[in-house]
Amino acid sequence: MADINLFPLFLSLRVSLTATFLAILIGLPIAYYLNRSNSRLSDFIDTVITLPIVLPPTVLGYYLLVLLGRNSAVGRFLEDNFNLTIVFTPAGAVVAALVVSIPFMIKSSKAALGSIQPEYIHSAEILGRSRLNIFFTIMMPLAWRGILAGVTMSFARALGDFGATLMVAGSIPNETMTMPIAIYDSLLAGDRAMANTLVLIMTSVSLVILYLINRLEKRVIQG
Repeated sequence: MADINLFPLFLSLRVSLTATFLAILIGLPIAYYLNRSNSRLSDFIDTVITLPIVLPPTVLGYYLLVLLGRNSAVGRFLEDNFNLTIVFTPAGAVVAALVVSIPFMIKSSKAALGSIQPEYIHSAEILGRSRLNIFFTIMMPLAWRGILAGVTMSFARALGDFGATLMVAGSIPNETMTMPIAIYDSLLAGDRAMANTLVLIMTSVSLVILYLINRLEKRVIQG
């Protein structure tokens, strides 16, 4: 068996961490809005957010490819004004991972925020606190477990994405080849030993990360 190339592992970790960070920044405000609003617009947004959970990843990848490709209006705008190419680059892998993982962040956070007793928020509003202050001093401390669960699920989903990432980022060795794609390519090449090794590494790393997250959560709860 040839030497193991760990670039796909490091790329997968970098992509999933970046996607999870973006999911937190983007997903929390959306979850807050969906929790506070009962409008038709919020219902529509909630429906659209659910789509990545039910649609096949290759379909999501196709939509992203059409939206962000170099021949699309968005792709040309990004390339002409920011010299930024999304498709078949590591940035494309991040975008794909973000799209497939952010619904879990939003759904979990929305449920956690919705479980807070309204009396706490109303009392803070009567005392004159701003919405931003209420969010960070009351809602976040009460809903952090559900939010952390969303972060964990988002990271796990981003780490294991295959279909959307393959469509948007491609399978370029030492550039856009993530761990799931490397496993797939090993099987296509008939190198079952390499595929087994990569699967074992991917499983071990995922277990260690999830174990550390669970331990961190218990330590926070206990003190």
